[in-house]
Amino acid sequence: MPRIGVIVGSTRQGRFADQVMEWLTPFLEQRTDLSFETLDLRDFDLPFFDERASNAYAPTQNAEGRRWQETLAGFDGFIFLVAEYNHAPTAALKNALDYAYPEWQRKPGACVGYGGVGGARAVEGLRTILIELQMAPVRHAVHIAGNDFYAAVTGQQPLGALTYLDASVNALLDDLSWWAHALKAARSAGTPG
Repeated sequence: MPRIGVIVGSTRQGRFADQVMEWLTPFLEQRTDLSFETLDLRDFDLPFFDERASNAYAPTQNAEGRRWQETLAGFDGFIFLVAEYNHAPTAALKNALDYAYPEWQRKPGACVGYGGVGGARAVEGLRTILIELQMAPVRHAVHIAGNDFYAAVTGQQPLGALTYLDASVNALLDDLSWWAHALKAARSAGTPG
């Protein structure tokens, strides 16, 4: 069964990501085709990237960077919880992406975005980064947006009340499952390219 890392992409105090993870978890627990593990960037003390080069070209010197790479290597795909800061993903998430390269290759990436416009601009920017890392960004995404986002942030409405998002979550997980199984088989077969 493919292993999927759910990457919590914000590290700031008071982050909304914890609510998103709590809301998303029951959807993940219902799946029998994938296994999931949370990868919270708070648990990895990654300094700002300051290596000679990507680990695609030179070994990483920083011990925490190597630990991050070793952790990622065991997964077959990823879900990114994407906060939008100034129309982009967080610096913490971008830094974590930069600390690895071979560990991301030929694996699918799915996005759950949140913010004023559902993190749409951050998700779109992240997808271009995932392509450069030779990942396969899945088409479906989840966007927690607008008044519903603000109501959840301020505690006026739980995310569970946004049942219209259920179809998006299930479509995302179906896409992710297809790509995770297909790419895992292709990597195992040593498919050239």
